[in-house]
Amino acid sequence: MALTLAEKIISKACGRDRVTPGEIVTCAVDLAMIHDSGGPRRVKPAMDRLGVGVWDASKVVLVSDHFAPCTDAESANILKLTREWAAEQGVLNFYDQQGICHVVTPERGHLRPGMFAVGGDSHSPTGGAFGCYMFGVGATDMLGILVTGETWIKVPETIRIEWSGRLKTGVSAKDMALKMCAALGMDGGDYQAVQYGGDAVGALDMFERMTLCNMAAELGAQTGLIEPDETTATYVEKAGAEPGNWRQFRSDPDAAYRAVHEFSGSDLTPQVAVPHSPATAADVDMVEKAEIDQFYIGACTGAKLNDLEMAAAVLRGKKIAKGKRLTVAPASTQILNAATKSGVIGTLLDAGAGLLPPGCGACAGYGVGVLAEDEVCLATTARNFQGRMGAGSSKVYLASPYTVAASAVTGRIQDPREVLNI
Repeated sequence: MALTLAEKIISKACGRDRVTPGEIVTCAVDLAMIHDSGGPRRVKPAMDRLGVGVWDASKVVLVSDHFAPCTDAESANILKLTREWAAEQGVLNFYDQQGICHVVTPERGHLRPGMFAVGGDSHSPTGGAFGCYMFGVGATDMLGILVTGETWIKVPETIRIEWSGRLKTGVSAKDMALKMCAALGMDGGDYQAVQYGGDAVGALDMFERMTLCNMAAELGAQTGLIEPDETTATYVEKAGAEPGNWRQFRSDPDAAYRAVHEFSGSDLTPQVAVPHSPATAADVDMVEKAEIDQFYIGACTGAKLNDLEMAAAVLRGKKIAKGKRLTVAPASTQILNAATKSGVIGTLLDAGAGLLPPGCGACAGYGVGVLAEDEVCLATTARNFQGRMGAGSSKVYLASPYTVAASAVTGRIQDPREVLNI
């Protein structure tokens, strides 16, 4: 019986030779990732009442990112509780204000091909870029996982999405993700497994693959997956981990898929999603050139090292438009360090950008950089739901770092290829 990548990983996790879509199985969890917002402050009260602790602290990764740095006494208390819980439970893989969980977890070597992992955040499918089956769970499910090290799963069908060709300069994985949201809708994944493939996907670096899998959540999928290859193995090794026998984690050639969707990377143009849904995306030339108040380069989707490099490529030697603001929140301290050493941060600052500490920032409306009433923002974030980044009357457009940076130069939504002179 031929198996998809998702079925192979789930079979391994539940100790069976094979599983079939629709079955409900119990799986051993290789890694549980939690953060300050949905983690200790949610699970600690119940764990205390039950008198139980974490099943294996070495398999837990805890990151403080949503409320970091704290902006008031309430957020400071949340971070204090997070630190105390980490010490109490012996969680050594605790990254306090080191960046966003979805970026910090792989860059610190915690993800390897074939792992069955869960995260206390909806964008946990980011881990699928490394050939892991990783998905988000709520606090109640996470409580059970932290105590037992197991969880149940209904074996999903797999939806395969093939991207042919190669992306052109000025076009990125964020444009791919927005194109899929527009074409398939935010329920196109139907809470199944989405597997990305094709020449355009194979040519992406790990940061770009992370963007694709991250936004599987916006497709309504349980997880997004990319088969591991040499690019994956090299990243994992550089992160200090052992990629193992990664070649075994590939879909069989005759595996069955629920559906196969085909897209052309060569024909893809920059995309922009208008308020208030990623599914509203369209070619940048088809979107009204709206005036923007804040240009935001941040979030797990849009502030990795390559994202900052895209923005710098556009902004080198240029200035942001008068009266506008460009806010940059790097996805991790490692990324901030690398971008500083390479001169990328200097280029962004020279252009007039304001730099925030690494973390989730304004993405989910918790941190600094949020929007005032009626303000309009063009952001590299994954979502633009009404009120998500600040005031309920604010509006958020979504685009790639190329497009956000180019638009910051003109002050309104702009095709980055024109600023790059392509």
